[in-house]
Amino acid sequence: MNVLQGKNSVESASPAMQQLPDGRGRFGDFGGRFVPETLTRALDELVAEYESAKKDPSFQAELDELLRSFVGRASPLYYAKRLTEAAGGAQIWFKREDLNHTGAHKINNTLGQGLLTLRMGKTRVIAETGAGQHGVASATACAHFGLPCVVYMGAEDVRRQKPNVFSMKLMGAEVRPVESGSRTLRDAVNEAMRDWMASVETTHYIIGSVIGPHPFPMMVRDFQSVIGREAREQSYHAFGRLPDKVVACVGGGSNAAGMFYPFVEDDGVELIGVEAGGLSADPGQHASPLSHGQPGVLHGSFSYVMQDGDGQTSPVHSVSAGLDYPGVGPEHSFWKDAGRVQYTECRDGAALETFDKVAKCEGILPALESSHAVAAALEIAAEMPKDKIVLVCLSGRGDKDAAEIARLRGEDY
Repeated sequence: MNVLQGKNSVESASPAMQQLPDGRGRFGDFGGRFVPETLTRALDELVAEYESAKKDPSFQAELDELLRSFVGRASPLYYAKRLTEAAGGAQIWFKREDLNHTGAHKINNTLGQGLLTLRMGKTRVIAETGAGQHGVASATACAHFGLPCVVYMGAEDVRRQKPNVFSMKLMGAEVRPVESGSRTLRDAVNEAMRDWMASVETTHYIIGSVIGPHPFPMMVRDFQSVIGREAREQSYHAFGRLPDKVVACVGGGSNAAGMFYPFVEDDGVELIGVEAGGLSADPGQHASPLSHGQPGVLHGSFSYVMQDGDGQTSPVHSVSAGLDYPGVGPEHSFWKDAGRVQYTECRDGAALETFDKVAKCEGILPALESSHAVAAALEIAAEMPKDKIVLVCLSGRGDKDAAEIARLRGEDY
């Protein structure tokens, strides 16, 4: 299946909700571009190159082949039979992004942006990462294309995601720990943005989620929409119809945007995004901007943001490094206000319990990010009839989280 064109593509979609963003990069009131003048030319260049690439059959063909032979797409749908029995209600199915090369959905985007880097003649790549999956995917793409790669990662995330840090280094990437602020994903993005402003003539910044200034939210969504397009087609083969509910975790929101986008015009399919509920609803104890935040500007885009009474970005917390972010993609903000996607939260404890449950019931180690989505799906399925179907985006595998989970439990690893 073609990634950016074809019968299931975003290019062939006619309904209004699938035509966003507009020419200014706006999803309704959200999105846009709030950046220093230094970056304006680079972003204009990226818009032009991306629009050109979407119309170029050779770009399409190379990306399709990489996704097939290098990543291992299409990722399968999987019926979680024992988990379904434990829930006692609707059928629970997984879209198995954890089976991709590098262990998560992030590689779908980094390969696309890596090809764009070459088309633009840039000679260096930078990236940010939280849980390390985007860092690994960026390092992987750069090793494949022969590009030097620098990955910014909060020092706290370096500590709790050591396996991914080592993998990045093995593939030749330089990992730069960020010691400022909360030493997590927000601070890694800050440092990557500073680097990009100083090196924009030779450097492309591969943003890992549907955040940042236009065209990143649109572009990353499009590259990740292969998840939802495959899932729609596979649903008809697996159970003869579309699922009743589709569930995905939401930090910045790339796996959820890629999963939801091909379903947004399917009125009979309920879409549910699951944010990091952390320890409690108290400020600084969670990372749920769609549930508790207010519209504001963060990292070049207008979206829902966790902020204090003075409009300053607030501290956030999640046991999951990949969800530990105070903002969210602007399209998610649009979907929230439009009522198309329902957003909820999952606490740290429930995510950790679900990690164990999926491992013991299905023999799958889900990423802690994905565990948030599965935890919500279990609650949702329990309240539904047995002939209904809940499809979950299993966005990544949890090998990277095992050492941190052992530390939290006081166990040896």
